[in-house]
Amino acid sequence: MSLVARHLEAEGIPTVILGSARDIVEECGVPRFVFTDFPLGNPCGKPYNEPMQRAIVGHGLDLLETAIVPRTTVQTPFRWDETGEWRANFMHVSEANAATLRRAGELRRARQARRKAEASS
Repeated sequence: MSLVARHLEAEGIPTVILGSARDIVEECGVPRFVFTDFPLGNPCGKPYNEPMQRAIVGHGLDLLETAIVPRTTVQTPFRWDETGEWRANFMHVSEANAATLRRAGELRRARQARRKAEASS
């Protein structure tokens, strides 16, 4: 998305990136970035937490209006959890969860194959 944003900006279309991978997004040099310190895949907040999601999108819209210098980053005030324990367990594979994760992957691949077959028929 960072590279798409840079291309759109070059064509005169303002952009704001909402993301959780600060080092990667800032390295790409996006013009406006709203950073949420959340697990990857959740830049707009916790699933089903609509007030948080609206607030984060609001930060993005505010940044679109107020940023006056390139490569502006703002960080949202939200926390995924109060302890920060999500970092220790995020994407952690162990003997205790390997079978569950393997099964979830198999189900996802089967679902994707079904959708692909349905789309081509």
